[in-house]
Amino acid sequence: MLRICSSFGLVFFLAGCIGSEVPEVSDGQVRVMDGDTLMVAGETVRLFGIDAPEHDQRCEDARGGDWPCGQAAKARLRQIIGGTPVACQPRERDRFGRLVATCRAGGADIGARMVEAGMAVAYRQYSRAYVAHEARAKAARRGLHAGRYTAPEAFRHGKRRAVQGACRIKGNISRSGARIYHRPGQEHYDRTRISPSRGERWFCSEAEARKAGWRASKSPFI
Repeated sequence: MLRICSSFGLVFFLAGCIGSEVPEVSDGQVRVMDGDTLMVAGETVRLFGIDAPEHDQRCEDARGGDWPCGQAAKARLRQIIGGTPVACQPRERDRFGRLVATCRAGGADIGARMVEAGMAVAYRQYSRAYVAHEARAKAARRGLHAGRYTAPEAFRHGKRRAVQGACRIKGNISRSGARIYHRPGQEHYDRTRISPSRGERWFCSEAEARKAGWRASKSPFI
């Protein structure tokens, strides 16, 4: 069973540590990655029981217009946390190595607030804890429920099918001129845009990218 303790302000995952919570950390130690993922004291934390739109996902608003719902979900999560200390109760690690946890800001369940605001849905595949919150958001037509949207999980599966068999490695050029390639599953992969006019390109293999003068991104896989 995962137990967590702290020492000198750092979080360690060790068997036999006293306590089972990530200690509260200040806002300066919390970074919002997307609508359901945080970086807490250096640890990637996936919020338990909810699923938010992907960073590059777009939805339809109440008037039928195009809406960057993924970016809006991230902004709402950042707003919910604000400058309030965050404490997370760990549950498990997922297949990507992320800590899955229920997190609270100022004593309030962050996942519940995201679903209640209509900026995430109850992730029924793993929990029914937030089904009632989703029902209230639907009834009030808040957030995603004001218009139409693709369920985040279906959106992810659709993206994977769309790129299956394609050259999927992104060769990006940074502002400093560094040539860096990003692989599917890495932290910044989805938000990396390729602009051929700037010399950026797609690669079919890492060997091809390295041969062309690109180096691998050091971003973690999520």
